[in-house]
Amino acid sequence: MSSQNIYILGIESSCDDTAASVIYNGKILSNVVANQKIHEEYGGVVPELASRAHQQNIVPVVDQALKKANITKEHLHAIAFTRGPGLMGSLLVGTSFAKSLAMGLDIPLIDVNHMQAHILAHFIDEEGFNKPPFPFLAMTISGGHTQIVKVSNYFEMEVIGETIDDAVGEAYDKSGKILGLGYPAGPEIDKLAHSGNPKAFQFTKPKVAGLNFSFSGLKTGILYFIQRETKVNPNFIEENINDICASIQYTIIGILIDKLKLASKQTGIKHIAIGGGVSANSGIRQALKNGESKFGWTTYVPKFEFTTDNAAMIAIVGYLKYLENNFSEQNVTASARLKI
Repeated sequence: MSSQNIYILGIESSCDDTAASVIYNGKILSNVVANQKIHEEYGGVVPELASRAHQQNIVPVVDQALKKANITKEHLHAIAFTRGPGLMGSLLVGTSFAKSLAMGLDIPLIDVNHMQAHILAHFIDEEGFNKPPFPFLAMTISGGHTQIVKVSNYFEMEVIGETIDDAVGEAYDKSGKILGLGYPAGPEIDKLAHSGNPKAFQFTKPKVAGLNFSFSGLKTGILYFIQRETKVNPNFIEENINDICASIQYTIIGILIDKLKLASKQTGIKHIAIGGGVSANSGIRQALKNGESKFGWTTYVPKFEFTTDNAAMIAIVGYLKYLENNFSEQNVTASARLKI
């Protein structure tokens, strides 16, 4: 099967990015993303606006992905799409488009779990990036998810730890909002943290048993701290913004690394991969790298463009499923709360 020349189109529409990608035998030929800037005004994603924008973007984005890959739709062997988890309205746009296109071209349809795709993005053929061997631990960190997953093979994954309330990306965004930063706040906090002292202010780490996470208490702690300090000094945020961001980042990274250490110890697995939008964070990448010398880990960080929501990760899962003849029926439906 793998000796064939296989072209797969991947479509991603789980949240506010409309994306399409063409993969050829495991190599990405195009990876096109249309961002929706409108949500910045609201400080978060507005589901109704997101699905409307997907309807406008999906045809041009797919068209561009095919053109950049230098192929026509007739070259395609299958259409892979995000079935879930995500925003229902957004998922429906991608799902119905993929189903119609696959039917029109009379080629297989492949549904993809968005969270599995973040993990399997590590298997895209990309020069200079190693693929983790099985079994490995994957930490998926994004605006909607924080999970530690034990990955035994491509399609055998077990969530061994997850957040019991907010996701790590949400902790960044809400902290940013408290500090008056723009949305999304993660990249801005990361940037400001570079010039700050990570130990300037101390925030309490939530105590959660086992491998699970909690971020809502930390968020509240940051809010009360800022309220208290600005009462004393109204210019507190402006005068200390770098130190505040560095301290918030230091605390969040500490929470993530502590749980990874525990997971590695419990499973005996020392191959650690990260995925999801928050894995673009430079502090997290550095802390993971430090883990190599500190804990004997081998770490895997995906290429920057494969960390945030993108269709290349959908396409690679489509390719891996295609090799196993693992196709979907036309009556497959989107699922907002799809589990790994």
